[in-house]
Amino acid sequence: MDKQYYIYILASRKNGTLYIGITSDLIRRIWEHKNKVVEGFTSKYHVDKLVYYEIFSDPENAIKREKRLKYYKRKWKIDLIEKGNREWKDLYVELVPGSCGQPCDRVTGAE
Repeated sequence: MDKQYYIYILASRKNGTLYIGITSDLIRRIWEHKNKVVEGFTSKYHVDKLVYYEIFSDPENAIKREKRLKYYKRKWKIDLIEKGNREWKDLYVELVPGSCGQPCDRVTGAE
């Protein structure tokens, strides 16, 4: 299987603080945000709900998309999120079966 790259948007809550990032391991990276593994913006402002993501096979295209998303105005980003996730549900829960979306000791929901 070819490597995949992800751009993602995290939120503190509905219409709250937003963060845009890029990774090659979405589940692990969101787990790190939720568990405040890395100090910084997302830890400081409690931005840990995965509300949007896109998948790319080419890292250059993922980087270009991330830069474009960061350039767009907040209203445009909110519209993008709400187009596919009107309730601003934490999509991490759907990606990791058995996860409640809260900080935990495991990266995957597996035993």
